[in-house]
Amino acid sequence: MFKKNKGFTLIELLVVIAIIGTLSGIVLVSLGGARSKARDATRQSDMRQIISAQEMYYDDQSAYLTAAASATGTPAITGYLRALNDPLSSANYTWMANTGALTCTDTTYSAATGQWYCGYTQLENLGSCTTNQYMVASNHGTLIVCDSAPTATGTCTCFH
Repeated sequence: MFKKNKGFTLIELLVVIAIIGTLSGIVLVSLGGARSKARDATRQSDMRQIISAQEMYYDDQSAYLTAAASATGTPAITGYLRALNDPLSSANYTWMANTGALTCTDTTYSAATGQWYCGYTQLENLGSCTTNQYMVASNHGTLIVCDSAPTATGTCTCFH
């Protein structure tokens, strides 16, 4: 009689490995978009945290924290918020130097020293923007700005 061998042939094992490799490759590629969206969510959360920390600071000091443009991220607001950096590259979020008074040329908005602040970060996903999308945090709240980086002077996109 015939003796029946138990187990898989080499060809069967190679086919299964190839199928698993192909499926895992597809899954990993599809996760790339989810990861960039997660980093954007972190960036947006950081911008909201800046607003919360600044408002708590304002409640205690009757002025917002003033700081020069930072080379190490957003400035730490001692007792309220640590300095924040981008989750992907550890690059700095942009902080506008708010050590002086502010006047916007395109609106009637103006503010004295300590009565304004503005920080922003570039998002990875464009949304409805054509080239770049930015999340802005200022004493006016949060704002999504398209295509050109926000400014704290001149057109004052931080305050629209």
